[in-house]
Amino acid sequence: MGLSITHKLISSHWVSGKMVPGEEIGLKIDQTLTQDATGTMAYLQFEAMGIDRVKTELSVSYVDHNTLQSGFENADDHKFLQTVAKKRGIYFSRPGNGICHQVHLERFGVPGKTLLGSDSHTPTGGGIGMLAMGAGGLDVAVAMGGGTYYITMPKVVNVKLIGKLSPWVAAKDVILEVLRRLTVKGGVGKVIEYTGEGVKTLSVPERATITNMGAELGATTSVFPSDEITREFLKAQGREKDWAEILPDEDAVYDEEIVIDLSELKPLAAMPHMPDKVKAVSEIGPIKIDQVCIGSCTNSSLLDMLKVAAILKGKTVHPDVSLTISPGSKQVLNMLSDLGALSDIIAAGARILESACGPCIGMGQAPKSGGVSLRTFNRNFEGRSGTADAQVYLVSPETAAISAITGVLTDPQTLGEMPEFTLPSMFKIDDNMIIPPAPAEEADKVEIVYGPNIKEVPKGRPLEDELKATVVLKVEDNITTDHIMPAGAKILPYRSNIPYLSQFCFKQLDENFAENCKKVGNAIVVGGQNYGQGSSREHAALVPLYLGVRAVIAKSFARMHKANLINAGILPLTFINEADYDRIEKDDVLTMPYVKDEVLNGKDITLKNETKGETYKLAGGFSDRQKDILISGGLLRYTANK
Repeated sequence: MGLSITHKLISSHWVSGKMVPGEEIGLKIDQTLTQDATGTMAYLQFEAMGIDRVKTELSVSYVDHNTLQSGFENADDHKFLQTVAKKRGIYFSRPGNGICHQVHLERFGVPGKTLLGSDSHTPTGGGIGMLAMGAGGLDVAVAMGGGTYYITMPKVVNVKLIGKLSPWVAAKDVILEVLRRLTVKGGVGKVIEYTGEGVKTLSVPERATITNMGAELGATTSVFPSDEITREFLKAQGREKDWAEILPDEDAVYDEEIVIDLSELKPLAAMPHMPDKVKAVSEIGPIKIDQVCIGSCTNSSLLDMLKVAAILKGKTVHPDVSLTISPGSKQVLNMLSDLGALSDIIAAGARILESACGPCIGMGQAPKSGGVSLRTFNRNFEGRSGTADAQVYLVSPETAAISAITGVLTDPQTLGEMPEFTLPSMFKIDDNMIIPPAPAEEADKVEIVYGPNIKEVPKGRPLEDELKATVVLKVEDNITTDHIMPAGAKILPYRSNIPYLSQFCFKQLDENFAENCKKVGNAIVVGGQNYGQGSSREHAALVPLYLGVRAVIAKSFARMHKANLINAGILPLTFINEADYDRIEKDDVLTMPYVKDEVLNGKDITLKNETKGETYKLAGGFSDRQKDILISGGLLRYTANK
């Protein structure tokens, strides 16, 4: 029986467990990355472990999220990140060097290696044949310390690509088509592996766009082969020595298969407010737009930017439209400048933003009230843009650029031939914004700088024999980590200050959530399907922990958020009978009279509704390791005990 790329990557890094779908397995991690919105907490957790130097082959700390310095908080965090990186053996990518996933693909990613990142879009690395996964910061901290990373052995979905993309149709349209078919929860417990003759027609930046946005499927990760196209990309980066061929066996066996004919795809758009709400641009029609934002870790490569520059050349942005451009890295920005493409973009009337995440995580460029914004980003959750009633559509750079000129959502295929552009065969290499760590023998001389905004990491409580708590909030399906712990310029600077951050928890759903948690002491949240989808941010678990949330009971959970809840010592439990969801209401007092025994012995959890006089059964489905973590009161306490 032949092996898929996924099985080859997993088996070469396997540490423990049975490689059977649904079973927990342990993996060796070669590389890690963090970004500043999640990284500060990850390194505080790493420091709490008392380990002198990272044990990975490579770890990189990026600053790309909190770059809007309207107060001292972000700059203080950056100084902490730089000093802890220097002392602990971590490379530091300075503010302005670019978005973590774009820079890592350019300068550090290696086919065949495992990559764990404290950002949900870490699967971008799958575009060059890495097993690249997003995780909570604590999981990344453990991996940096040489610890094993645990996942549920995934099923593998073969997305077989045939044909070739038509002019004006982009890699973004490929992943939007996959989302249209599978939905935002269709990838849970799965790896999406791309094969077929159509793969050979896609460049590495195009493959990376597809694997990047595979995070929106809820997938463990996505992966492409490492082939001659991968080799040429690494050669252009001066890193051909890092290349290795990784292909599926001809008789590889998959759990599922989807066939996509690239030649049949049309320009697509994800409509408000979910990445899987996908329709053809021509079907949506020429709606008037107010803003276009091009960039993000999904679509900020040199390839994307040169396409945009070619479309904008000699044109002028529509007077009713604000167009922003965020190149993905310093390398991309430098090369745009050297090639003259940056002048074409500026001359058209675009606003050039920093090489950072920026508007994608609500860090500036919020649309006007009720405004329509076309974005080449990966998420369009309600309110994520910074404007509560904005209507955000996700599109390709081609569709975005054309629409910025016309002033309405426009199908680019209606406008003649795609302008020509040339992608250089070699990239400009200048790593002067990446600071290497101090040598191990000099690390003792480095002082880690803690600013006043950096507070202690909250720790969970060991699980009691009996747990009694009050339902403080009941929510519906597809609650995202943006709902739980919003992003944006007002909130992101406090990622290292959990006490201050807590006042914003669930605020857009219940402005009194934090206060209500404090009133009841022990709190429970009840949710629907796919609870916790979206970002890897463990703050969506750490802040509820700080507020006294002891359990979340839902119909189902997103992979990363469930792991983060367990790591925090919060019980993630699912309804055995989903109809029981309808029986529980806000303010109900719930008791789990035998919870410690039932968790320890893998039994169904007994839940008594004291308010209604009813009893329900819940499922845990925890591995032996997860049971120990929950009983200890979270991964930090568990690690300390070990």
